[in-house]
This record gives sequence, structure tokens and C-alpha cells, in this order.
Amino acid sequence: VHLTESGGGSVQAGESMSLTCVPSGGSFTTYGMAWFRQAPGKEREFVAALHWRGLPAYYADSVTGRFTISKGYDYQTTTLQMSSLEPSDTGVYYCAMGRPWSEGAYYQEQGYDYWGQGIQVVVAV
Repeated sequence: VHLTESGGGSVQAGESMSLTCVPSGGSFTTYGMAWFRQAPGKEREFVAALHWRGLPAYYADSVTGRFTISKGYDYQTTTLQMSSLEPSDTGVYYCAMGRPWSEGAYYQEQGYDYWGQGIQVVVAV
């Protein structure tokens, strides 16, 4: 199983960016998908997650209203659309995939079995 992330880079504060995660190595239509991030000098934190059915979606308070997580028509590719980016959104973003056993598990790293390598997002002032 391999998760390939794309779309990172550098933007100015207030701009938008989209991250995509594509799983390979099997069929994962019944897996939940999530994004976590790790800022420099900080622990990795939850950003957003999506139930395998496509709804509901779960968001960290810090990104609610600015970020949107969605699945593609293949029901496997996952996109994180980020708008009104802030310097505090800077970090390495990780795609994760798994079968969280409860709503709370969607917010936890332990709810996911597979992880991408991470992709850098830099938001300049």
C-alpha cells in the first residue's frame, strides 16, 4: 500500500492551495481518509478526515470554515482544499488512510494504518 501526496509548495497568506492523496496497491473504497500536519518543532496534529462513504467530514477547529476534504469520483483519491491560508498552517502535511472504529478515532493517529511520506506547505506572511 502506498499513499502519494501532491500539491504542496509555497503561497502567500490569504491564498489557497489544494493537496491530493492517491492510494495504490489495492482497493480502498471502504477506508476513511485524513490529513494530519506537523509544524516545525511541534507534534503532528489532526487537520481533517472523511468517512469512507464521503460523509461526514471532520475538521480541527483551527481549519473549520477554511479547509474542505473530499473524495474523488473514484472514491479513493482524496483532496484537501485549503483557503485563506495563514502562516500557522505551515508544516508537513501527511495523508492517512484507515478504518477508524469510532467517530473519535477519526481525529486520532491510531485510527489510521497507512501514511504518506508527507508534503511541505509553506505560507508566507
